[in-house]
Amino acid sequence: MKYLVILGFVSIIASLAAALVFMMRGDRDGSATDPDAPRNNHMARALAFRIGFSVLLFVLVLIAYGLGWIQPTGLPLQR
Repeated sequence: MKYLVILGFVSIIASLAAALVFMMRGDRDGSATDPDAPRNNHMARALAFRIGFSVLLFVLVLIAYGLGWIQPTGLPLQR
């Protein structure tokens, strides 16, 4: 389970980094001068994947907790 969570975080960070690269690169194919040219939505797609990976990781953690695969290990209460 630990490796699945690490893989989820790495995929979220990689998708965010890809969106940053697409944002910094911009439109180099010259479509900015032609308004009828199709737009490249690579950055939006990368951010959508990041949101999907985040939701999937959250649901996976909830399911793992519900099935008893992981237990909370918070600070013990001092009384």
